[in-house]
Order: sequence, then structure tokens, then C-alpha cells
Amino acid sequence: MKRRQFLALAGGGVVLAAGGGATAWLTTRTPERALQPWKAAAEDGYPDVRLHALSYAILAPNPHNRQPWIADVRMPGEVTLRVDTERMLPQTDPFNRQITLGLGCFLELMTLAAAERGVGVTLELFPDGEDPARLTTDRVAVARFGQPGSAQPDPLFAHVLERRSNKEPYDTARAVEPARLASVIAAARQGHVVAGSVEPRSIRDLRAVTHRALTIEIETPRTWQESVDLFRIGRGEVERNPDGIDFTGPLFDTLGVTGMMNRQALADPNSEVFKQGLAAVYANADTAMGHLWMVTADNRRTTQISAGRDWVRLNLATTREGLSMQPLSQALQEYPEMKPLYDRVHARLAPDGGVVQMLARVGYGPTVAPSPRWPLTAKLVT
Repeated sequence: MKRRQFLALAGGGVVLAAGGGATAWLTTRTPERALQPWKAAAEDGYPDVRLHALSYAILAPNPHNRQPWIADVRMPGEVTLRVDTERMLPQTDPFNRQITLGLGCFLELMTLAAAERGVGVTLELFPDGEDPARLTTDRVAVARFGQPGSAQPDPLFAHVLERRSNKEPYDTARAVEPARLASVIAAARQGHVVAGSVEPRSIRDLRAVTHRALTIEIETPRTWQESVDLFRIGRGEVERNPDGIDFTGPLFDTLGVTGMMNRQALADPNSEVFKQGLAAVYANADTAMGHLWMVTADNRRTTQISAGRDWVRLNLATTREGLSMQPLSQALQEYPEMKPLYDRVHARLAPDGGVVQMLARVGYGPTVAPSPRWPLTAKLVT
């Protein structure tokens, strides 16, 4: 074994001998170009504070990593945010609520990055009006950047580059301390109800709910196909199209090259790769060591934006506390097959009314790589 390494691929009986040229191939499976935006933000090479702020904003969490933002910087001192209507999720997010939450995350990171340079940002949301049924190409927000000295840095900004939506199983032998969860909840600023629990009964009940919600999404052909269509399998696909759901690294590259992992197999409930993928998805829900959720009084677009702003703050706070976090909001999706579970979750988490905007698991997870991103230049109108 010292002279030769092997990568055994579970379920298919394929063994790749990682010697010589194979070793070199395996060690180049990281999609370097797709991860460059994280490095570009860290290098802080933008003299224009707006581009500096946007270099961090494009790192925001968003559903299925669709990165649906378009930033118009033609007006000096302003950024106009619009949504790319080609990047919606019509099956699982028919009213674009989750997409709007992602835009709120974008605006919060932009504001935090500007404040790090001492520049305040004022936001005018939906100046062309709100449409509760869908997002359009109308303006989502106009951000006006103030003078230097108009804002104070926020300590949460220090954790932007380490923030992740950790989609790996969590350590079930390590409990989440209630004080840490309370510290995370305290990071919210928008006035919504943010709550959580690490109590064993709550963990058990919400594990069951999130497990069931995943089952409904996966067993509903059109909602599962929406995800399958957005799978990026292997380095090559991710480099060409660094959005969607990425599967990168030696294992996934090899599965793709050998033909064991492709979209047809992933859509087939009888295939081995589908079964293994299903087990991995369930392992995430079933290893939650606590949960976080957010309830808003209404479901207006401006409310969804503010909910997204707080949601990324909670994600940054979990990073600060050494915790991992992953949204598991399938039960909150507004399509007919999910309606019974949607009502059940709202009765439990919002008994006094309101809308449960987000639900996530928390715990102690492994270190994971950042998600691929389009470069900032691909998202600008100049």
C-alpha cells in the first residue's frame, strides 16, 4: 500500500489503481476555476467598494446554487439588483419564495462587505412593486453606497469565507450545547421569530419530518428531475457550468468516467447509484443534532428578503461557533404533494400563525470545500 494506492468505488466493484498517471489525474480533480471567486474576494483587489462588496455577495447561499443574481453597476455609487428569470426552480419553488430568500442573503453579504470598508448601504426594495406570484425582471433592490465612515464593521464578516452549507453527516456522538445555539439565534437582526432546539424529542421529531419531506421530493418525478437536471458531475461539468449541485473530487470524477454515475441512472429509482445517493441524503437528515427555524408574520417579498438577510447571519454565526448548518426546507415547499407535511410543520413551528421561511439542521460536521461560483464578471452589467 505504500507503493500503490487504490480508490475502491462502492456499489460498482470498480477499483482504480492510483499509480503513476492515474495518481496525477486524481490529484487534479478540484475545479480550481469554479472556486476562484472565493480567492478573488479574499485577495480584496477591488478599488471600487461596490465591486469589493459584490465579490463577497456572490458567495451567498442560495437554493440549488442557482446564483440567480444580476448586478447593474452602471450608475455611480449604486448597485441595482435584478433576478435572472432563467435560474428559477419552478417545480420545488413555484412562487420563487426560496429564490427571493437567496437574494436576501446576497444583499446582506454585500452590506457586510461594504461595512468592512466603513461604507454604509441603504436598500430600496422592489421599487417597481411586488408580485406575490412570481419574480420578474423588475428591480429587486437599489443599493446606494454611502461615504467612507458611514458604517461600522460587523464581526460576523470575519466568517464569510469559511461559511458553508454543510451537506455531510454530522457527529451524532457530539451534542450541540444550548448556549451555542442561543448565541447563533442572537445573530438575527430583522425582527422575525428565530428559534431552535437541541432537545432530544424535538431532534427526533424533526429528523422524521425532514426525512419524510426528502422522500416526497425524491418520489415526485418532476421535483426530483428538477434536481437531477442541475447535477454537475465531475470537474469538467463544474468548470463549464459552476452553478447547480456539484459532485466533484476523485470519486465522482471516476464514477462519471466509468459511466456508473450519470443523470439517467440518478433519475432511476432502481439504479445502484440512486439507492446510494438516497442513503446519503437520508444520512444528512437523520444525523441532525439540533434544528433552527425562522417564522415571519407575512409572506411579502420584502419580508422574504429580510428573512434571507437574517438567514445568512445565522449561517455565519454557526460558523463562528464551530458548528455546521444545512437548510432542510423541503417541507416548506409550496407544491401540492408537499401540502400535508407543509401544514404539519406550520402547526408545529408556527402555532400562532405566520410563515415558516426556513428550517435547518445543525451539528458538528466535517470540514468541507466551498461551493463553485460563477466569477463576478459573469454577474455584472457594466
